[in-house]
Amino acid sequence: MEARVDRPSLLLCLGLVLVIRLTFLNQAIQGDDHIYLTEAQHALVDPLHPNDVKYVFLGDEVDLRGHSHPPGNAWPLAALLLLFGDVKEIPFHAAYIVFSLIAVWAMWSLACRFSERPLWATLLFIAVPAFVVNGGSLEADLPFLAFWMASIALFLSGRMLLAALAMAAAAMMAYQAVFLVPILFCGIRLRLVQASASSPAGESPEATRLHKAEPYATLLTPLIVLVAWQLFTRLTTGTMPVGKLAEYFSTYAFQAIQHKLQNALMLFIHSWWIVFPALVPGAAAIAWRRRREPETLFLLAWIGIFFAGALVIFFSGSARYLLPMAAPVAILASRRRVLWLILAFALQLKLSLALATVNYQHWDGYREFAASLRRPSAGHRVWVDNDWGLRYYLESDHGLAARKGQHTRPGDIIVSSELGHNVEFTVPLSRLAGREIDSTLPLRLIGLNSHSGYSTVDEGYYPFGISTGPIDRVTARLVMERHATQEYLTISAPEAAEQIVSGIFPADRWMSQAGVVILKSPAVPKTLRAEFYIPPNAKARTVTLLLDGREVASHTYPGPGPYTLISAEPLQGTTVEIRVDRTFTAPGDQRALGMVLIAVGFQ
Repeated sequence: MEARVDRPSLLLCLGLVLVIRLTFLNQAIQGDDHIYLTEAQHALVDPLHPNDVKYVFLGDEVDLRGHSHPPGNAWPLAALLLLFGDVKEIPFHAAYIVFSLIAVWAMWSLACRFSERPLWATLLFIAVPAFVVNGGSLEADLPFLAFWMASIALFLSGRMLLAALAMAAAAMMAYQAVFLVPILFCGIRLRLVQASASSPAGESPEATRLHKAEPYATLLTPLIVLVAWQLFTRLTTGTMPVGKLAEYFSTYAFQAIQHKLQNALMLFIHSWWIVFPALVPGAAAIAWRRRREPETLFLLAWIGIFFAGALVIFFSGSARYLLPMAAPVAILASRRRVLWLILAFALQLKLSLALATVNYQHWDGYREFAASLRRPSAGHRVWVDNDWGLRYYLESDHGLAARKGQHTRPGDIIVSSELGHNVEFTVPLSRLAGREIDSTLPLRLIGLNSHSGYSTVDEGYYPFGISTGPIDRVTARLVMERHATQEYLTISAPEAAEQIVSGIFPADRWMSQAGVVILKSPAVPKTLRAEFYIPPNAKARTVTLLLDGREVASHTYPGPGPYTLISAEPLQGTTVEIRVDRTFTAPGDQRALGMVLIAVGFQ
């Protein structure tokens, strides 16, 4: 069904989304923005391979060719970098408003086709929490949504060339663009049924058009683009992105059954908050009564296909993952009575704006804390134990991303976030500065003890949290001189922590590929020994001892068990390194593990 186009109502919708975006125009860099900005900076050097660059993620150095998104979002960001010379929040977010406007225009076009109330369907779409909140980021979500929505609107209106271009852009923004193929195939078949029913005497012009090869060929665009990009990257860089992505999925256990089940439950919870939950039961009942109508069947197929695909490919249950199915949900909900729509829209928009305000204050807190450290950190090396906006702002000055096993020296500054840190430091530290990141509203998208799964189900199962506690605590600490008092360290002893330099986790005594400790040098030479246990699941077999950089003992062991490695002669020194030949990753544990170190020192 085609509703009459009411252009003033369309302008109203575009004006509303413009007002929302302008309200949060000075949004701080947040979430995964930093990853996309890293790709954009590399695109200025190598435009054809924006993601052929190394990046520190969760304390590990990774290859961004294995990123969970193709590099399409890097190019508009690179263009903005080229235009403005550096990352500037206000002009960057102003430019990204274009994607929100495209998404709303496409939603309006689809609402005119499928809804008796296109204005209300579009308003419900604008009020979706993930659209309001995540529209203020520089991540790929809104660019992908814009091209996804444009693909469907253009395809259904018969503009195949423009639809193919939009599909190609969507494919380079996100892998889930492949879901356009089955969704739009269902659209073609249902339009054929509708066209045949409306012209029983003979084939209608609509049916004739749909029988041609052009619509079906257009459907293949996302697959062709993704395959071509994979092959191009493999031929020009030696690595196929999907292979590297699968490797990281295995390394970090992102596709483990526990994560998949949590993802499924969280996505189901979020699906009730695309529109205000009170609308969902009634909209579902109306859809059931009208289930034989081709328009309703297409909308239900869109929801079902995308949601099923989301259960398969996603792993963290984030609310933004469901943005591509917000349109059919809003259209179905717009069939409720107008009074219900007015109340639901008002309540949902109020909630979404409140969540966006909390989101703004959260990331702005990091920006302000980083600015306050600029003078105290001058002349010091700064290590950042965080992957979000805090890291971006400190790296923009002179900070560096901390890696697991990071070596530090006295005078270094370590900045860490209690909410999102990945590296354990065992050096003696003195507090330099700290701040609680808070919000004026008692709502939480993510936060300490908020139990909100809005960004990731790992934080809880609530669609959003209600809390007056701090969102995060960030701390800057100064690395102090070590005072080695022990010649022999038992790793589980409390006094051992001050003498562990890197690569050893005192809590469970595991070490990574290399562990370093400092010891009090004995007054007279003594043998150096290390006691350790190689568990059955460990791959390490060769263990090497180094003292002040010189190898003093090495042995290859036949299999799991407790062992002791001893130097051949008495020695004196301070810095001991224990190395193993191989590591492994345990399910649910992101550390690279070597063996269990029990004790090390002079005896």
